[in-house]
Amino acid sequence: MTEAEYLNDCPTILLLEDDLLLAMDMEDHLLQTGHKIIGPFGRIVDAMDAIPRNDLAGAIVDLNLHGELSVPVIEMLQERDVPVIICSSHAELPELKSRLDGLPMLSKPWNPEKLNRLVKETFGANSPA
Repeated sequence: MTEAEYLNDCPTILLLEDDLLLAMDMEDHLLQTGHKIIGPFGRIVDAMDAIPRNDLAGAIVDLNLHGELSVPVIEMLQERDVPVIICSSHAELPELKSRLDGLPMLSKPWNPEKLNRLVKETFGANSPA
């Protein structure tokens, strides 16, 4: 199998995270567990531009990007039936919890084992994590 064929078979995950080091760490982890990454993006507008141009198996979305909530990105993904994992230290705030009801949460700092479990549960059986 060529590298291009391998990458075509990998589930594609959109990553939206404004902390560059955290984004790079998560990207490396997801690549090592057999995923193809779109991003990481640090701005909502960039993620929203990429969503319609990619066939996504799922998305991992930081809730608060430099003071701007990523709710429009989450809604766009949900409209396209793309599963979403919220990665945030703000997700448990009461005013946000009801808006995010039912979405899997990964708290920061994130844990690789929990991320692997959530990716498998949320993005489905074809996900290698």
